[in-house]
Amino acid sequence: MEKKNLQSSSVTVADVARHAHVSKSTAARVLGGYGVTSEKVRERVQASAKALKYRANELARSMTTGKSKTIGVVVGDIENSFFGIAVRSITDVLNAHGFNVILANSDENFDVEREAVNVLVGKQVDGLIVAPANRYEIAHLENLKSLKCAMVLFDREIPSLNVDTVVSDDAEAAANATAQFIDAGHKRLAFVTATQKERRSDDGEWLIPTSSVGRRIEGFLSACSRAGLKKEDSIVVLNSDPDKGLAPDISNLLDQPERPTAILASDSHVALEIFKQAQERNIELPGELSLIAFHNADWTEVTRPTITVIDQPVSEMGRWSAEQLIKRIEGSTEPALSQVIKMKIINRQSVVPPQSVVPPK
Repeated sequence: MEKKNLQSSSVTVADVARHAHVSKSTAARVLGGYGVTSEKVRERVQASAKALKYRANELARSMTTGKSKTIGVVVGDIENSFFGIAVRSITDVLNAHGFNVILANSDENFDVEREAVNVLVGKQVDGLIVAPANRYEIAHLENLKSLKCAMVLFDREIPSLNVDTVVSDDAEAAANATAQFIDAGHKRLAFVTATQKERRSDDGEWLIPTSSVGRRIEGFLSACSRAGLKKEDSIVVLNSDPDKGLAPDISNLLDQPERPTAILASDSHVALEIFKQAQERNIELPGELSLIAFHNADWTEVTRPTITVIDQPVSEMGRWSAEQLIKRIEGSTEPALSQVIKMKIINRQSVVPPQSVVPPK
C-alpha cells in the first residue's frame, strides 16, 4: 500500500494529533482556538500543524466554535482613496487577530448595500463594519441588531441604531475651511459634493443621505451665515443626475457669469474634477478660484498649485473600528461608543485672496 504523503494531501486534525502525540480533541482545541490546554502542548500542536502544512476547515471550525473568524466590510466607493486607506488599516488589525475580511462596495447605493449586507450575513460573518450609504434607509442594519451580529458604523453615524460609530469632526472642519476662505476676502463661495439630492423635509430643505456630507454642508452654511454672506452667495451643489455624474453640475457652476471665487470640495474626487474643469476653462487657481478639498489624496501634493486639504485621520478611524468590533465579538457589553476624531487643515498654495494673482497675458 502506498504510504500517505501528509505534505501534499489534505491534512486533518487527526493527522496533526498523531504527529504531536496528543488526542484528537486536544489538537482540535488548539487548532480551533477554544478550550484550555497547557502552553507546552499548544506549542507542540502548532509546530506539528506547521510542519504538516495543516489548513483549518473553516466550516467545521465555525460549527464547533460558533465563530467564522470572518468580518464583512461594506464601503461606499473603493476607488476613493479614503476608503482604500480605511480598508487597509481595518484589514491589518483584523488579520493580526486572526480574522479574514470580505470586502463589498456599495457604490453609495442603498439597494446594493442592503444586498451586500444580506449576503455577508448569509456567509455567517462574525461582524460587520459599514459605511452607510443612506441614513434614512436602515431596516437592514436594524435587522443586524436583532440577529445579534456585531456591527460598527464607519465615517457615517445613525444615532437611532445605538451602535459603535467612528466619525471625524466634519461640521467643525468644514466651518474652519470656509472661515479660511472668508478671512482671505472671498464673498461668493460654493460647497460641491457628489452626493445626490434626496426628498425634501417638512421645512423644504433637501435631506442629505450621507451623514458625513450632511455635517459638512451644515458646517459650510453655518460659517457663511456667521460671516453675514447672502444666501445666494453660499452655494451648495449636489449631483442632480446619477446617470451623468457630477461633471455637468460643476460645468454649470464654473460657467456662471458670477461664479464662486472659492470652492470647498467634499472629497478629493470632487476636487480633482473641479481642478480639471478649471484648467479646461483657463480659470487660474488660486488667483481666480481658491480650492480646499476634504482628504489628503496623493495628487493634491503634485499639482500646480498644490491643494490645501482637510486631512482626515483615515487610518486611525479604520483601526478604531476594527478594534472596537473585535471587542464586541469577544463579548464586550459596554454602552455603544461614538468616537469623533479631529481633522486638521494642511495649508498649501490653493487659497489666496480673490484676484490677487493676475493671469498672464
